Amino acid sequence: MQDINARIAGRVRALRAESAMSLEALATRCNVSRSMISLVERGETSPTAVILEKIATGLGCTLASLFDDGNAPANPVSRGAERSSWKDPQSGYVRRNISPPNFPSPIRIVDVAFPAGARVSYESGARDSGVAQQIWVRQGAIEVTVGKVTHRLAEDDCLAMQLDAPVTFRNRTRKTAHYVVVLSA
Repeated sequence: MQDINARIAGRVRALRAESAMSLEALATRCNVSRSMISLVERGETSPTAVILEKIATGLGCTLASLFDDGNAPANPVSRGAERSSWKDPQSGYVRRNISPPNFPSPIRIVDVAFPAGARVSYESGARDSGVAQQIWVRQGAIEVTVGKVTHRLAEDDCLAMQLDAPVTFRNRTRKTAHYVVVLSA
C-alpha cells in the first residue's frame, strides 16, 4: 500500500496537471506558497489539514479527493484492510476515506477521529463546487461553526450544511470524538 503522503503528492500533481495550472497559478489561487505546494507535490512534507483544504479549494475539488489513490482501479467495493489513515500533524485528527476510490459517485464518506481539545479551521469559504456535507457524530461531542453560527453536536446528532462558508471543528471535551462526514457534489 502506498504511503499516504506519497498518495497525496501524486493526487495534487495529477489534479494540477489536469487543470493545466502552474505552481504559481495554484499558489495564487489557494493562498499557499509555491514552495509549500512544491514540497507537498514531492511528498517531502506532511501538510496540515488546513493547507490541504486550501490546495483542494484551489484545485476545485474536495479535501477527501486528495486522499484517493489515483492509480487504483475503479471498484464499487471499498475494503477496510485497503484503507489508509491520515493524521493531521497540527491537530492530531485522523481521517479515513471510506468510499471506494475512483468510483464514479457524487457521494463520499469519510471517518474521523477528533482528539480531545482539537481545533481545525477551514477558512477558504465559498467554493464553486456546490458541495453539500453532513456530519454524523458517532461518539463524543464536537462543535461545528459554519460562518458565524455554532452548532454543538452530541452523540448521534447530524448536521447538514453547504461548504460555502468558513468552517471550524472543535472538540472541547476530554475524550476523542468520532464522526462520519458524508459529502455530495
